[in-house]
Amino acid sequence: MLYAGCHLSATKGNAAMVKTAMSIDANTFAFFTRNPRGSSAKKEDPADCAKAVAMLKEHNFGTLVAHGAYTMNLCTADPEARAFTADVLADDLRRMAALPGNFYNFHPGSHVGQGVEAGVGYIAAALKKAMEPNYPVTVLLEAMAGKGSEVGGKFEELKMIIDAVGRDDLGVCIDTCHIYDGGYDIVNDLDGVLAEFDRVVGLHRLKALHLNDSKNPFASHKDRHECLGQGSLGLETFRRIVNHPLLRNKPMILETPNELPGYAAEIALLRSMEVR
Repeated sequence: MLYAGCHLSATKGNAAMVKTAMSIDANTFAFFTRNPRGSSAKKEDPADCAKAVAMLKEHNFGTLVAHGAYTMNLCTADPEARAFTADVLADDLRRMAALPGNFYNFHPGSHVGQGVEAGVGYIAAALKKAMEPNYPVTVLLEAMAGKGSEVGGKFEELKMIIDAVGRDDLGVCIDTCHIYDGGYDIVNDLDGVLAEFDRVVGLHRLKALHLNDSKNPFASHKDRHECLGQGSLGLETFRRIVNHPLLRNKPMILETPNELPGYAAEIALLRSMEVR
């Protein structure tokens, strides 16, 4: 079954997000746990969360994919900022307990010249502490495009974080634009890329996907999303993804440059591609 959705605004509450998702024929969605460009978080509303949980169950939604703030850099060189972002991560996982059984995805961070090993160490330390209470949420590392000093632009770097954390319940979210820009040719060799991911990380850790075309050519390390079929990946790549036996049942989240009508059209497009 195809679980397709997009990023939705959480400003009007969780139940409102479920209603919006239903209006565009989505059966999963993503949302930011707090201001994506800052650190402020919406006041918690247990009644709204309980209503949303009931609606998700009633309408057979797939697993949701919450997203940490873009500004949350767990491996920044500033010790005070690093401690603050680690606290933000811990608070996000605590808040996610109100929507149990879903995913929390985040960008691992940028080591800003400290080196990958140092960056991995800081990220792993923050994750160990934040995950220690065992909240009912699965944490996902997002595969990145490898621009600048980003950590996670190579499968080996994701595996380094996973090994350093040492938990079986840490997963990965693959972003199609990111990994194509990062040098993994999912256009011409999707099976080969998945085999490489399995060899390095393990396919059992691949929990969700972000579906985005790319404004840039292969291995550009740029990370600029484009609408489906309007970039260098092309529609056939997404047709293969939504029908791939190793991918087709995982939540697929659109992060294309769209408003709701555009997302509705892309969700319809993905559903039209599905071989039943």
